[in-house]
Amino acid sequence: MTGTMEAQRILDDVPMTRLQIAAVVLCVALNAIDGFDVLAISFAAPGIAAEWGISRGALGIVLAMELIGMAAGSVVLGSIADNLGRRPIILGCLVVMASGMYLASQATSVNALLATRFVTGVGIGGMLATTNAMVAEYSNARHRNFNVVLMATGYPVGIIIGGSLATILLAHFDWRAVFILGAAMTGVLLPAIWFLMPESISYLAQKKRPDALAQINRILTRMGHAVLEQLPASEEKSTGWRDLFSPQLARTTILLTTAYLAHIITFYFILKWIPNIVVDMEYSPASAGGILVWANVGGAVGSVLLGGLTHYFRLRSLIITALIGSIVMINVFGMGQVNLTGLAIVAGITGFFTNSAVVGLYAMLAQSYPTHLRAGGTGFVIGMGRAGAVLGPIIAGFLFEGEFSLTAVSFVMALGSLVAIFALMFLKDQAATD
Repeated sequence: MTGTMEAQRILDDVPMTRLQIAAVVLCVALNAIDGFDVLAISFAAPGIAAEWGISRGALGIVLAMELIGMAAGSVVLGSIADNLGRRPIILGCLVVMASGMYLASQATSVNALLATRFVTGVGIGGMLATTNAMVAEYSNARHRNFNVVLMATGYPVGIIIGGSLATILLAHFDWRAVFILGAAMTGVLLPAIWFLMPESISYLAQKKRPDALAQINRILTRMGHAVLEQLPASEEKSTGWRDLFSPQLARTTILLTTAYLAHIITFYFILKWIPNIVVDMEYSPASAGGILVWANVGGAVGSVLLGGLTHYFRLRSLIITALIGSIVMINVFGMGQVNLTGLAIVAGITGFFTNSAVVGLYAMLAQSYPTHLRAGGTGFVIGMGRAGAVLGPIIAGFLFEGEFSLTAVSFVMALGSLVAIFALMFLKDQAATD
Protein backbone atom coordinates (compact mmCIF):
# COMPACT_ATOMS: atom_id res chain seq x y z
CA MET A 1 0.00 0.00 0.00
CA THR A 2 1.81 3.13 -1.17
CA GLY A 3 1.38 6.80 -1.97
CA THR A 4 -0.67 9.76 -0.89
CA MET A 5 -3.94 8.18 -1.96
CA GLU A 6 -3.15 4.98 -0.05
CA ALA A 7 -2.16 6.92 3.07
CA GLN A 8 -5.35 8.99 2.92
CA ARG A 9 -7.49 5.95 2.06
CA ILE A 10 -6.51 4.35 5.38
CA LEU A 11 -8.19 7.30 7.08
CA ASP A 12 -11.04 7.59 4.57
CA ASP A 13 -12.48 4.12 4.88
CA VAL A 14 -12.55 3.48 8.65
CA PRO A 15 -14.07 5.22 11.68
CA MET A 16 -12.09 8.13 13.08
CA THR A 17 -9.81 7.33 16.02
CA ARG A 18 -9.23 9.41 19.15
CA LEU A 19 -6.09 11.01 17.69
CA GLN A 20 -7.99 12.13 14.59
CA ILE A 21 -10.85 13.47 16.70
CA ALA A 22 -8.33 15.29 18.92
CA ALA A 23 -6.73 16.90 15.86
CA VAL A 24 -10.15 18.14 14.69
CA VAL A 25 -11.02 19.44 18.18
CA LEU A 26 -7.72 21.32 18.37
CA CYS A 27 -8.41 22.91 14.99
CA VAL A 28 -11.85 23.96 16.26
CA ALA A 29 -10.10 25.61 19.22
CA LEU A 30 -7.60 27.30 16.91
CA ASN A 31 -10.40 28.71 14.80
CA ALA A 32 -12.15 29.89 17.97
CA ILE A 33 -9.03 31.87 18.86
CA ASP A 34 -9.00 33.21 15.29
CA GLY A 35 -12.58 34.38 15.72
CA PHE A 36 -11.99 36.29 18.91
CA ASP A 37 -8.70 37.80 17.76
CA VAL A 38 -10.39 39.12 14.61
CA LEU A 39 -13.39 40.59 16.43
CA ALA A 40 -11.42 41.93 19.42
CA ILE A 41 -11.14 45.25 17.60
CA SER A 42 -14.94 45.40 17.23
CA PHE A 43 -15.41 45.01 20.99
CA ALA A 44 -12.70 47.59 21.64
CA ALA A 45 -13.72 50.07 18.90
CA PRO A 46 -16.27 52.14 20.86
CA GLY A 47 -13.74 52.73 23.65
CA ILE A 48 -10.96 53.54 21.18
CA ALA A 49 -13.16 56.03 19.32
CA ALA A 50 -14.21 57.71 22.56
CA GLU A 51 -10.65 57.93 23.98
CA TRP A 52 -8.87 59.01 20.81
CA GLY A 53 -11.70 60.95 19.16
CA ILE A 54 -11.23 59.44 15.68
CA SER A 55 -13.78 59.85 12.87
CA ARG A 56 -16.02 57.09 11.54
CA GLY A 57 -14.07 56.95 8.29
CA ALA A 58 -10.80 56.49 10.17
CA LEU A 59 -12.44 53.94 12.46
CA GLY A 60 -13.50 51.94 9.40
CA ILE A 61 -9.84 51.71 8.38
CA VAL A 62 -8.86 50.55 11.89
CA LEU A 63 -11.60 47.91 11.78
CA ALA A 64 -10.36 46.67 8.41
CA MET A 65 -6.61 46.61 9.05
CA GLU A 66 -6.29 43.03 10.29
CA LEU A 67 -8.22 41.94 7.19
CA ILE A 68 -5.33 43.26 5.10
CA GLY A 69 -2.95 41.21 7.21
CA MET A 70 -5.24 38.20 6.92
CA ALA A 71 -5.17 38.50 3.14
CA ALA A 72 -1.37 38.49 3.12
CA GLY A 73 -1.15 35.69 5.67
CA SER A 74 -3.67 33.48 3.87
CA VAL A 75 -2.01 33.74 0.46
CA VAL A 76 1.63 33.60 1.54
CA LEU A 77 1.48 31.26 4.55
CA GLY A 78 -1.10 28.99 2.94
CA SER A 79 1.29 28.37 0.08
CA ILE A 80 4.22 27.89 2.46
CA ALA A 81 2.19 25.33 4.42
CA ASP A 82 1.97 23.20 1.26
CA ASN A 83 5.77 23.18 1.11
CA LEU A 84 7.01 23.46 4.71
CA GLY A 85 4.22 21.63 6.51
CA ARG A 86 0.94 22.30 8.31
CA ARG A 87 2.21 21.95 11.90
CA PRO A 88 5.09 24.49 11.85
CA ILE A 89 2.88 27.12 10.22
CA ILE A 90 0.18 26.62 12.86
CA LEU A 91 2.73 27.01 15.66
CA GLY A 92 4.29 30.07 14.03
CA CYS A 93 0.90 31.70 13.52
CA LEU A 94 0.04 31.24 17.20
CA VAL A 95 3.22 33.08 18.20
CA VAL A 96 2.49 35.93 15.77
CA MET A 97 -1.13 36.23 16.92
CA ALA A 98 -0.32 36.26 20.65
CA SER A 99 2.41 38.88 20.11
CA GLY A 100 0.16 41.07 17.98
CA MET A 101 -2.69 40.99 20.48
CA TYR A 102 -0.43 41.95 23.38
CA LEU A 103 1.21 44.77 21.42
CA ALA A 104 -2.24 46.13 20.51
CA SER A 105 -2.95 46.56 24.23
CA GLN A 106 0.17 48.75 24.47
CA ALA A 107 -0.62 50.96 21.45
CA THR A 108 -0.72 54.70 22.12
CA SER A 109 -1.66 55.95 18.65
CA VAL A 110 -3.80 55.01 15.67
CA ASN A 111 -0.73 54.18 13.57
CA ALA A 112 0.66 51.86 16.24
CA LEU A 113 -2.70 50.11 16.53
CA LEU A 114 -2.90 49.73 12.74
CA ALA A 115 0.54 48.07 12.71
CA THR A 116 -0.29 45.61 15.48
CA ARG A 117 -3.62 44.69 13.90
CA PHE A 118 -1.88 44.02 10.58
CA VAL A 119 0.61 41.69 12.28
CA THR A 120 -2.18 39.85 14.10
CA GLY A 121 -4.06 39.51 10.82
CA VAL A 122 -1.08 37.83 9.14
CA GLY A 123 -1.13 35.11 11.77
CA ILE A 124 -4.91 34.70 11.62
CA GLY A 125 -4.91 34.39 7.83
CA GLY A 126 -2.21 31.75 7.79
CA MET A 127 -3.91 29.83 10.59
CA LEU A 128 -7.27 29.63 8.83
CA ALA A 129 -5.81 28.36 5.54
CA THR A 130 -3.70 25.74 7.32
CA THR A 131 -6.29 24.41 9.77
CA ASN A 132 -8.81 24.03 6.95
CA ALA A 133 -6.36 21.71 5.19
CA MET A 134 -5.40 19.90 8.40
CA VAL A 135 -9.00 19.04 9.29
CA ALA A 136 -9.75 17.78 5.77
CA GLU A 137 -6.66 15.55 5.85
CA TYR A 138 -7.30 14.10 9.33
CA SER A 139 -10.96 13.30 8.64
CA ASN A 140 -12.45 10.17 7.11
CA ALA A 141 -14.49 10.44 3.92
CA ARG A 142 -17.90 10.25 5.63
CA HIS A 143 -17.31 13.12 8.03
CA ARG A 144 -14.94 15.36 6.04
CA ASN A 145 -17.45 18.07 5.08
CA PHE A 146 -19.02 18.02 8.53
CA ASN A 147 -15.63 18.30 10.27
CA VAL A 148 -14.52 21.23 8.11
CA VAL A 149 -17.79 22.99 8.91
CA LEU A 150 -17.34 22.10 12.59
CA MET A 151 -13.85 23.59 12.48
CA ALA A 152 -15.26 26.81 11.04
CA THR A 153 -17.93 26.80 13.76
CA GLY A 154 -15.12 27.45 16.21
CA TYR A 155 -14.96 31.00 14.81
CA PRO A 156 -18.32 32.20 16.22
CA VAL A 157 -17.90 30.05 19.34
CA GLY A 158 -14.63 31.86 20.07
CA ILE A 159 -16.39 35.18 19.65
CA ILE A 160 -19.21 34.04 21.96
CA ILE A 161 -16.88 32.90 24.74
CA GLY A 162 -14.26 35.61 24.30
CA GLY A 163 -16.90 38.25 23.65
CA SER A 164 -18.80 37.34 26.81
CA LEU A 165 -15.58 37.68 28.80
CA ALA A 166 -14.75 40.92 26.98
CA THR A 167 -18.18 42.34 27.81
CA ILE A 168 -17.54 41.64 31.50
CA LEU A 169 -14.07 43.20 31.30
CA LEU A 170 -15.39 46.31 29.53
CA ALA A 171 -17.76 46.93 32.43
CA HIS A 172 -14.71 47.32 34.72
CA PHE A 173 -11.68 48.14 32.53
CA ASP A 174 -10.89 50.04 29.34
CA TRP A 175 -10.56 48.64 25.80
CA ARG A 176 -6.98 47.44 26.35
CA ALA A 177 -8.23 44.56 28.51
CA VAL A 178 -9.85 43.01 25.42
CA PHE A 179 -6.48 42.59 23.70
CA ILE A 180 -4.76 41.28 26.82
CA LEU A 181 -7.48 38.64 27.08
CA GLY A 182 -6.90 37.68 23.44
CA ALA A 183 -3.14 37.37 23.93
CA ALA A 184 -3.61 35.09 26.94
CA MET A 185 -6.18 32.87 25.21
CA THR A 186 -3.94 32.54 22.14
CA GLY A 187 -0.82 31.71 24.12
CA VAL A 188 -2.53 28.90 26.05
CA LEU A 189 -2.92 26.85 22.85
CA LEU A 190 0.80 26.77 22.03
CA PRO A 191 1.75 23.84 24.31
CA ALA A 192 -1.41 21.93 23.35
CA ILE A 193 -0.51 22.06 19.65
CA TRP A 194 3.17 21.31 20.31
CA PHE A 195 2.43 18.08 22.19
CA LEU A 196 -0.89 16.88 20.77
CA MET A 197 -1.05 17.71 17.06
CA PRO A 198 1.21 15.72 14.67
CA GLU A 199 1.76 16.62 11.04
CA SER A 200 -0.81 15.64 8.39
CA ILE A 201 0.00 12.18 7.02
CA SER A 202 -1.37 13.16 3.59
CA TYR A 203 1.09 16.05 3.50
CA LEU A 204 3.98 13.80 4.59
CA ALA A 205 3.10 11.22 1.92
CA GLN A 206 2.87 13.92 -0.72
CA LYS A 207 6.22 15.58 0.09
CA LYS A 208 8.15 12.30 0.53
CA ARG A 209 10.91 13.72 2.72
CA PRO A 210 13.67 11.26 3.73
CA ASP A 211 12.01 10.44 7.07
CA ALA A 212 8.41 10.66 5.75
CA LEU A 213 7.70 6.92 5.94
CA ALA A 214 8.90 6.68 9.52
CA GLN A 215 6.87 9.74 10.56
CA ILE A 216 3.72 8.45 8.83
CA ASN A 217 4.01 5.03 10.42
CA ARG A 218 4.52 6.52 13.90
CA ILE A 219 1.33 8.54 13.47
CA LEU A 220 -0.62 5.60 12.01
CA THR A 221 0.52 3.43 14.91
CA ARG A 222 -0.70 6.03 17.41
CA MET A 223 -4.04 5.94 15.60
CA GLY A 224 -4.21 2.16 15.67
CA HIS A 225 -4.11 1.82 11.88
CA ALA A 226 -2.01 -0.44 9.66
CA VAL A 227 1.35 1.00 8.63
CA LEU A 228 2.69 1.63 5.12
CA GLU A 229 5.42 -0.56 3.63
CA GLN A 230 6.89 2.07 1.33
CA LEU A 231 6.33 5.42 -0.36
CA PRO A 232 6.24 5.82 -4.15
CA ALA A 233 9.29 6.90 -6.13
CA SER A 234 7.32 9.38 -8.25
CA GLU A 235 8.27 13.04 -8.39
CA GLU A 236 6.79 15.45 -5.86
CA LYS A 237 3.95 17.49 -7.35
CA SER A 238 4.27 21.21 -7.95
CA THR A 239 2.60 23.53 -5.46
CA GLY A 240 2.91 26.88 -7.25
CA TRP A 241 0.06 29.37 -7.50
CA ARG A 242 -0.02 28.86 -11.27
CA ASP A 243 -1.39 25.36 -10.64
CA LEU A 244 -4.53 26.94 -9.19
CA PHE A 245 -5.19 28.34 -12.67
CA SER A 246 -4.48 25.17 -14.61
CA PRO A 247 -7.18 24.09 -17.09
CA GLN A 248 -8.55 21.70 -14.46
CA LEU A 249 -8.77 24.24 -11.63
CA ALA A 250 -8.98 27.76 -13.11
CA ARG A 251 -12.79 27.89 -13.25
CA THR A 252 -13.06 26.57 -9.70
CA THR A 253 -10.50 29.03 -8.34
CA ILE A 254 -12.06 32.06 -10.05
CA LEU A 255 -15.64 31.27 -9.06
CA LEU A 256 -14.81 30.30 -5.47
CA THR A 257 -12.71 33.45 -5.07
CA THR A 258 -15.55 35.59 -6.43
CA ALA A 259 -18.15 33.96 -4.19
CA TYR A 260 -16.02 34.17 -1.07
CA LEU A 261 -14.86 37.74 -1.74
CA ALA A 262 -18.37 39.02 -2.38
CA HIS A 263 -20.03 37.37 0.61
CA ILE A 264 -17.23 38.15 3.04
CA ILE A 265 -17.74 41.87 2.34
CA THR A 266 -21.33 41.44 3.53
CA PHE A 267 -20.26 39.23 6.46
CA TYR A 268 -17.72 41.68 7.85
CA PHE A 269 -20.05 44.65 7.52
CA ILE A 270 -22.27 43.00 10.12
CA LEU A 271 -19.48 41.74 12.39
CA LYS A 272 -17.41 44.92 12.34
CA TRP A 273 -20.13 47.54 12.62
CA ILE A 274 -22.70 46.01 15.01
CA PRO A 275 -21.07 47.45 18.19
CA ASN A 276 -20.82 50.99 16.81
CA ILE A 277 -24.34 50.87 15.35
CA VAL A 278 -25.71 49.79 18.74
CA VAL A 279 -23.72 52.48 20.60
CA ASP A 280 -25.08 55.08 18.15
CA MET A 281 -28.54 53.96 19.29
CA GLU A 282 -27.43 55.25 22.74
CA TYR A 283 -26.78 51.87 24.34
CA SER A 284 -23.61 51.17 26.35
CA PRO A 285 -20.47 49.58 24.84
CA ALA A 286 -21.08 46.53 27.05
CA SER A 287 -24.60 46.18 25.61
CA ALA A 288 -23.20 46.56 22.11
CA GLY A 289 -20.76 43.73 22.79
CA GLY A 290 -23.67 41.60 23.96
CA ILE A 291 -25.50 42.11 20.65
CA LEU A 292 -22.37 41.03 18.77
CA VAL A 293 -22.21 37.91 20.94
CA TRP A 294 -25.81 37.06 20.00
CA ALA A 295 -24.98 37.47 16.31
CA ASN A 296 -22.30 34.83 16.79
CA VAL A 297 -24.58 32.55 18.80
CA GLY A 298 -26.77 32.50 15.71
CA GLY A 299 -23.68 31.92 13.59
CA ALA A 300 -22.61 28.94 15.66
CA VAL A 301 -26.07 27.36 15.56
CA GLY A 302 -26.29 27.89 11.81
CA SER A 303 -22.86 26.36 11.26
CA VAL A 304 -23.63 23.19 13.22
CA LEU A 305 -26.97 22.80 11.45
CA LEU A 306 -25.39 23.25 8.02
CA GLY A 307 -22.69 20.73 8.94
CA GLY A 308 -25.28 18.13 9.86
CA LEU A 309 -27.25 18.76 6.69
CA THR A 310 -24.17 18.09 4.52
CA HIS A 311 -24.83 14.38 5.12
CA TYR A 312 -28.17 14.69 3.32
CA PHE A 313 -28.06 17.62 0.87
CA ARG A 314 -25.69 19.00 -1.75
CA LEU A 315 -23.24 21.44 -0.22
CA ARG A 316 -23.69 24.07 -2.93
CA SER A 317 -27.49 24.10 -2.46
CA LEU A 318 -27.08 24.59 1.29
CA ILE A 319 -24.70 27.52 0.76
CA ILE A 320 -27.03 29.25 -1.72
CA THR A 321 -29.94 28.87 0.71
CA ALA A 322 -27.85 30.47 3.47
CA LEU A 323 -26.88 33.32 1.13
CA ILE A 324 -30.53 34.06 0.36
CA GLY A 325 -31.24 34.20 4.10
CA SER A 326 -28.25 36.51 4.51
CA ILE A 327 -29.64 39.02 2.00
CA VAL A 328 -33.06 39.05 3.65
CA MET A 329 -31.85 39.36 7.24
CA ILE A 330 -29.26 42.07 6.65
CA ASN A 331 -32.01 44.21 5.19
CA VAL A 332 -34.23 43.39 8.17
CA PHE A 333 -31.37 44.40 10.48
CA GLY A 334 -31.13 47.69 8.57
CA MET A 335 -34.71 48.55 9.44
CA GLY A 336 -33.74 48.88 13.12
CA GLN A 337 -35.47 47.60 16.27
CA VAL A 338 -37.16 49.34 19.18
CA ASN A 339 -35.15 47.67 21.97
CA LEU A 340 -32.12 45.53 22.78
CA THR A 341 -34.14 42.32 22.79
CA GLY A 342 -35.32 42.93 19.23
CA LEU A 343 -31.78 43.79 18.15
CA ALA A 344 -30.42 40.61 19.72
CA ILE A 345 -33.00 38.41 17.98
CA VAL A 346 -32.47 39.98 14.57
CA ALA A 347 -28.67 39.94 14.99
CA GLY A 348 -28.81 36.26 15.96
CA ILE A 349 -30.87 35.26 12.91
CA THR A 350 -28.64 37.38 10.65
CA GLY A 351 -25.55 35.67 12.07
CA PHE A 352 -27.23 32.29 11.53
CA PHE A 353 -27.37 32.82 7.76
CA THR A 354 -24.24 34.90 7.12
CA ASN A 355 -21.92 32.56 9.04
CA SER A 356 -23.52 29.39 7.63
CA ALA A 357 -22.63 30.57 4.13
CA VAL A 358 -19.02 31.28 5.15
CA VAL A 359 -18.44 27.87 6.74
CA GLY A 360 -20.11 26.17 3.79
CA LEU A 361 -17.61 27.87 1.50
CA TYR A 362 -14.74 26.58 3.67
CA ALA A 363 -16.03 23.03 3.22
CA MET A 364 -16.27 23.59 -0.53
CA LEU A 365 -12.65 24.78 -0.58
CA ALA A 366 -11.49 21.65 1.25
CA GLN A 367 -13.20 19.34 -1.25
CA SER A 368 -12.18 21.32 -4.36
CA TYR A 369 -8.37 21.10 -4.11
CA PRO A 370 -6.03 18.05 -3.94
CA THR A 371 -3.59 17.57 -1.04
CA HIS A 372 -0.61 19.25 -2.68
CA LEU A 373 -2.68 22.41 -3.32
CA ARG A 374 -5.20 22.31 -0.48
CA ALA A 375 -3.62 24.82 1.92
CA GLY A 376 -2.34 26.99 -0.93
CA GLY A 377 -5.68 26.94 -2.76
CA THR A 378 -7.62 27.64 0.41
CA GLY A 379 -5.16 30.38 1.31
CA PHE A 380 -5.38 31.99 -2.11
CA VAL A 381 -9.19 32.11 -2.13
CA ILE A 382 -9.38 33.33 1.46
CA GLY A 383 -6.56 35.81 0.90
CA MET A 384 -8.12 37.35 -2.18
CA GLY A 385 -11.47 37.38 -0.42
CA ARG A 386 -10.07 39.08 2.65
CA ALA A 387 -8.26 41.64 0.48
CA GLY A 388 -11.63 42.55 -0.96
CA ALA A 389 -13.29 42.30 2.44
CA VAL A 390 -11.12 45.17 3.61
CA LEU A 391 -13.51 47.31 1.60
CA GLY A 392 -16.55 46.15 3.61
CA PRO A 393 -15.95 48.05 6.88
CA ILE A 394 -14.37 50.98 4.98
CA ILE A 395 -17.25 51.38 2.50
CA ALA A 396 -19.79 51.15 5.30
CA GLY A 397 -17.81 53.70 7.34
CA PHE A 398 -17.79 56.28 4.56
CA LEU A 399 -21.44 55.62 3.73
CA PHE A 400 -22.32 56.35 7.34
CA GLU A 401 -20.08 59.41 7.29
CA GLY A 402 -21.94 60.55 4.16
CA GLU A 403 -25.15 60.46 6.27
CA PHE A 404 -26.71 57.47 4.51
CA SER A 405 -29.29 55.76 6.70
CA LEU A 406 -28.74 52.34 8.27
CA THR A 407 -31.42 50.98 5.93
CA ALA A 408 -29.59 52.25 2.83
CA VAL A 409 -26.18 51.07 4.01
CA SER A 410 -27.54 47.61 4.82
CA PHE A 411 -29.15 47.31 1.38
CA VAL A 412 -25.87 48.15 -0.37
CA MET A 413 -23.77 45.83 1.81
CA ALA A 414 -26.17 42.88 1.34
CA LEU A 415 -25.45 42.90 -2.40
CA GLY A 416 -22.25 40.94 -1.75
CA SER A 417 -24.26 37.84 -0.85
CA LEU A 418 -26.23 38.23 -4.08
CA VAL A 419 -23.04 38.26 -6.17
CA ALA A 420 -21.89 35.11 -4.34
CA ILE A 421 -25.10 33.31 -5.34
CA PHE A 422 -24.49 34.03 -9.02
CA ALA A 423 -20.87 32.80 -8.77
CA LEU A 424 -21.92 29.52 -7.13
CA MET A 425 -24.59 28.90 -9.76
CA PHE A 426 -21.80 28.46 -12.31
CA LEU A 427 -19.70 26.21 -10.05
CA LYS A 428 -19.94 22.45 -10.46
CA ASP A 429 -20.01 20.20 -7.38
CA GLN A 430 -16.77 18.23 -7.23
CA ALA A 431 -14.33 16.43 -4.99
CA ALA A 432 -10.59 16.81 -5.22
CA THR A 433 -8.38 13.93 -6.31
CA ASP A 434 -4.63 13.50 -5.74
